[in-house]
Amino acid sequence: MGVLSVLNREFSNFYYPLRIKRQAARVGKNLYCGGKSYVTSNTFLGDNVSFNGMSMSGNGKITIGSYFHSGVNCQIITSFHNYESTMLPYDTSYIDKDVTIGDCVWLGNNIIILGGVTIGEGAIIQAGSVVCKDIPPLAIAGGHPATVFKYRNKDHYEKLKMKINFIRRKCFEVYI
Repeated sequence: MGVLSVLNREFSNFYYPLRIKRQAARVGKNLYCGGKSYVTSNTFLGDNVSFNGMSMSGNGKITIGSYFHSGVNCQIITSFHNYESTMLPYDTSYIDKDVTIGDCVWLGNNIIILGGVTIGEGAIIQAGSVVCKDIPPLAIAGGHPATVFKYRNKDHYEKLKMKINFIRRKCFEVYI
């Protein structure tokens, strides 16, 4: 690994958690940022959240549970142009919709989540997906739009949860 790669990772591990802690409404303990990540002032994060390049925009409330993990280049968009207005193609007002993501959710790379969506606990979203409708707990979903194609083994999931067998990233502690 080159010196620039190490420096870039060290910078991301320090700068983006600090920025997120200053911007978000709530940040739990052990936030990890392995890449450029941005939140809104209406973002609420649980404990042990891991971003590897997450971008959030809009005025809707974004709630992310504990032990969340994102791949690189993921987006959450909560505000949309009002196309049912008196102007074409849309007016200058926005429609805001909330996003709720449960505990232990894993997003692959290059995911887009649109406002008005709830992703249930333990769900996995396949890389490259666009999530525009609710995904139930323990579902594995993917595509454009994302649809459920499989479910995680509930018994296995519950056993791991009972053992408190969660992945934890080594995080820089930033005090502000």
